[in-house]
Amino acid sequence: MNIPNFLTLSRLAAIPPLMLLLMVRFPGHDQLAAALFIVFSLTDILDGEIARRRGTVSNFGKFLDPLADKLFVLSVLIVLVQEGLVAAWIVVVIFSRELIITILRSVAAAQGRVISAAPLGKTKTVMQICAVALLILQRPYPAFVPLAYVAVGVAIAFTIWSGLDYLWRFRYLIAPLDLTRAGPSGGAPDGDEAGEAASRELGQLLRKSGLTISVAESCTGGMVGGLITDQPGSSAYFLGGVIAYSDRVKRDQLGVSSALLERVGAVSSEVAKAMAEGARSRFGTDLAVGVTGIAGPDSDGSNKPVGLTYIAVASANGTRARELRFSGDRASNRRQASVQALRMLAEEARAGGRVKTA
Repeated sequence: MNIPNFLTLSRLAAIPPLMLLLMVRFPGHDQLAAALFIVFSLTDILDGEIARRRGTVSNFGKFLDPLADKLFVLSVLIVLVQEGLVAAWIVVVIFSRELIITILRSVAAAQGRVISAAPLGKTKTVMQICAVALLILQRPYPAFVPLAYVAVGVAIAFTIWSGLDYLWRFRYLIAPLDLTRAGPSGGAPDGDEAGEAASRELGQLLRKSGLTISVAESCTGGMVGGLITDQPGSSAYFLGGVIAYSDRVKRDQLGVSSALLERVGAVSSEVAKAMAEGARSRFGTDLAVGVTGIAGPDSDGSNKPVGLTYIAVASANGTRARELRFSGDRASNRRQASVQALRMLAEEARAGGRVKTA
């Protein structure tokens, strides 16, 4: 139990006293309820900030945080319906959206994935918090009634918009696509079958050609090498790899220059090429692949978007890189990048990566 998770649980603990304050009658009870609601709503911002700064982000927290947000807001809204301060259909719309996203998260969890809160979802939560606070305060302060109506309208708009955004971004969880035929910029991740098919095809090509390979991975964290070595007999062509998650490892183990990293950033075509060339030189292989990108759920602090990935393949014929943009969650972005890396290696193996062309 860390501090961020404790703050998240505090929102759940605040629900019963907050509901009681809204239903009892004594001077200032609405103002006290609004203040309590705002204070505990702020813990939603605080817990995420602390988790990121201290490096204590956990799957439990990713699951619990959005759940606590939903229960906290919905519980108050239900009491406000009972008190005649908000229309029931508004709660139905909000509850329906939260139910759909909860089901989506359950499907993701069954596949070993965690869907963390998206930026648009966080904006939706802030809008709902503002609307609920004004709905509470409209009873002691009738002048707030028009503001409350406007805030509710904006909150409903963001609720529907963010719900559609989640459904679009994670549509593959409900209706998986056949990605063995997908292009390099496809929105949904390659499944296990696509990864197995790509690694099997690559293995067959390498055994036939006698070529050897190595890998240099950043955002995929060893997934490319894992897919390659899933194939029996892969020791005949796979010599090794480097998981260069930090810039220091990119410099020390792969020979990527500090000047290059500083000039273009770790997530770039140039660094992907340097990683591939460094792996090929280090292991003495015919082919090597370099993968660098932003898997998510957050960016790397730059203006580069989540899902941006660069994959480079080095051979005696030179080094080529490809830019790809994925739109799934962290797990699916890594999976897609890994499969695309295998496909690029297979393309180079077909082209004959051992000797230079004229």
